[in-house]
Amino acid sequence: MIDALTAAYEHAHILVVDDNSPDGTAQLVHLRQQQQPERLFLEQRTGKLGLGTAYIHGFKWAIARDYEFVFEMDADFSHNPADLLLLYEACAVRGADLSIGSRYIKGVNVVNWPLSRVLLSYGASIYVRAITGMPVKDATAGFICYKASLLRRINLDSIKFVGYAFQIELKFKAWLLNAKIIEVPVIFTDRTRGKSKMSGNIISEAVIGVLSMKFKSVLGKLEI
Repeated sequence: MIDALTAAYEHAHILVVDDNSPDGTAQLVHLRQQQQPERLFLEQRTGKLGLGTAYIHGFKWAIARDYEFVFEMDADFSHNPADLLLLYEACAVRGADLSIGSRYIKGVNVVNWPLSRVLLSYGASIYVRAITGMPVKDATAGFICYKASLLRRINLDSIKFVGYAFQIELKFKAWLLNAKIIEVPVIFTDRTRGKSKMSGNIISEAVIGVLSMKFKSVLGKLEI
């Protein structure tokens, strides 16, 4: 992924946040840094602190360095590096504060997922729209471009979710701030190597957490 991104986007900088992965991620990044010392960065954390906290760490890192656009994506090629340009154009040209690489804006654009996983993901997005009222077709998407100006308006320390529900919480808070959100159709291809981190605890966090988040927003007690 690092090689693909640096080859395609000569002005892009890449940050890898590694939670002490046993697969040698940090060592591989260190090797690549010798070739791209001014474009490739690594933040190492001890212990498994959760997907959401890793993204928050990355957002704070980017904000502190005055980047204008901040992207998040998976590193297993489920997200096509070529589609980053579509997300960028939605923000830089079409004026979005937040652009989403959406699997569900035009039907169901998912390749190689088992039907059970498709139903879980698609059903989750319907559930989130029904509970929150947020008009986003792919609320759990993790392929996103944020304007840094939007991230600065959100109290990132107030983000409570650490699993995939993190994606929902940040989109919801952006929507409550009247951010302009554009969904861009992309094709999501399941990883050919590695394992999903999906678990019962993550699903429970999303189901119960979305209800709690909505209630707090109605009562005016949701910190944004």
